[in-house]
Amino acid sequence: MSLFNRDLSRANKPNPIKSRSVSQRPARRAASPNDSRIEQLANHFKARLLRETDLEKLTQMPSAELRVTLDRLIGRYLAEEQVVIPRHERDRLITRIIDESVGYGPLEPLLEDDEITEIVVNGPYEVYYEKKGRLHKTDIQFRDEEALRHVIDRIVAPIGRRIDVSSPMVDARLPDGSRVNAVIPPISLKGSLLSIRKFRKEPIHLDDLVGFGSLTPDMAKFLTSLVKAKLNLIISGGTGSGKTTLLNALACFIPEHERIVTIEDMAELRIPHGHVAGMEARPPNVEGKGEVTIRQLVRNALRMRPDRIIVGEVRGAEAFDMLQAMNTGHEGSLTTVHANSPDDAMRRLEAMVMMSGAELPSAIIREYLVGAIDFIIQIGRLPDGQRKMLSIAEMQKEEDGRYKMVEIFKFIQTNVDEKGTVHGYFSPTGAIPKCLGRLKAYGVPVDPAIFRVKGERE
Repeated sequence: MSLFNRDLSRANKPNPIKSRSVSQRPARRAASPNDSRIEQLANHFKARLLRETDLEKLTQMPSAELRVTLDRLIGRYLAEEQVVIPRHERDRLITRIIDESVGYGPLEPLLEDDEITEIVVNGPYEVYYEKKGRLHKTDIQFRDEEALRHVIDRIVAPIGRRIDVSSPMVDARLPDGSRVNAVIPPISLKGSLLSIRKFRKEPIHLDDLVGFGSLTPDMAKFLTSLVKAKLNLIISGGTGSGKTTLLNALACFIPEHERIVTIEDMAELRIPHGHVAGMEARPPNVEGKGEVTIRQLVRNALRMRPDRIIVGEVRGAEAFDMLQAMNTGHEGSLTTVHANSPDDAMRRLEAMVMMSGAELPSAIIREYLVGAIDFIIQIGRLPDGQRKMLSIAEMQKEEDGRYKMVEIFKFIQTNVDEKGTVHGYFSPTGAIPKCLGRLKAYGVPVDPAIFRVKGERE
């Protein structure tokens, strides 16, 4: 028997002390003897790889070449140590070594599934994923808290971020663009927390959203005309409602001859356009220096000869600068705001302008809003996970200087069935938008008939 096999045999014997410590953890799915054997072989051979190879060079290989190289190396190690395992276990062993050495451990299968949109980890023993708007619990678990922390460190290290007791929260991005947020103890109470919002390999287009049932063809045609006619649009919605997805889809209709400047907290937009200048905010470094804020980038964008300015999301004082840009010739700009209705979005934008330090009366701020914003598009995620365009509302100025939101299209919910599925339909409200003349002037007219309610069309 080889030295490693003897160690493995001893390790597989019951240990009452270890059993007691394990019993204090959250319940984990029972591991088979083969799982234990694969885990110990993986740990053993990873240590050999670290000692005997240039692991950093290995990790830079294409995935197919990496698997062939590791298969050859592990085959040699198995032969040298006289360890015999079936081919299927050898494949699992190599996959595990790749995942833990150069990948993201047990999360790899979830990251590879294109239908999964979000991954949520609540400590080492709870992993969830979102698919089609609904969360599902998996039986995937990390070995322990240390293994989970290893994956978090692997995510944040390449981009120069750190996460430790003095800085226990971090935002990061995977190489494919997926957004990551991590929180570690003592801030998180039951182990490290990890959220990964996956980045689609191919961006979603407006036609895709129509196919998903998020809006109607008439609504899509109207929005396309609004973008081409350089009207200023605000996309409003809650967390996970699809604001950035819609923003990207609408930006695709900006004419090719225009220069677009994009500003984001975490780069996500992928606009298939020939002239895009993208900028990304930067958090402060360990010494608290080097921060570049969204507001600084919006101000800088005004010096970059933009035809359009797109801000991923306004959250604070930068709203004032964005509104100034919209009011001073940078028409056709787009941004998003976290709000639950068009009226709520207006109130939030008003509050953000006040945060900017501009000592303006509320009446003047409202005039800024009315002069800058043409339409607010409200989107939401329904209780069953469906994402819908709930409202398209036009900003209209009253004679007394006040504004009113005139809804042009809306989603009407009818019922929720026994399975929890929400049913409803989209409908025009009958209100005719005041921008039709502008759409015609820009060569993108729409048929006024699309704004009539169904009974009026017949």
